[in-house]
Amino acid sequence: MFLTRLLKPTITASAHCDLPCGVYDPEQARIEAESCYKIIEKYKASNDEQFKTRAILIKEERAELAKHHIDVLWSDYFKPEHVQKYPEITELCWKAAKQCSKVKSSLELSDAKTLLEMIDKIAEVWTKAGGPQATRVQNGVAARA
Repeated sequence: MFLTRLLKPTITASAHCDLPCGVYDPEQARIEAESCYKIIEKYKASNDEQFKTRAILIKEERAELAKHHIDVLWSDYFKPEHVQKYPEITELCWKAAKQCSKVKSSLELSDAKTLLEMIDKIAEVWTKAGGPQATRVQNGVAARA
């Protein structure tokens, strides 16, 4: 019993995937950012205070998930050779992560729209860097075509 407690890890690590699986796609971040945008729209259209409180909490969670997915792309997918070929990716990921924090604390649609635009720019670089071919399983429908 004492030995089990003594040997028990004190730090728990977490990641997008515990393998890592090698599946990366900015669409994960975009879906979370779209949720933030839609939640802000619904928040502004509602007069229900309980709904509005829940909306804020959920929006904050979604913004944090968007940030997580951007961080995973930056730290796990983009390699030094990508940064060398597409140097803008460093600033794009950094600014997008900062924008996630802004969306988390904001109820402005313009902040959520800016985040979506930033994620789209990251997606453009990811695509140019071979992301879809390198990290995604081909869609069965597309494979038969």
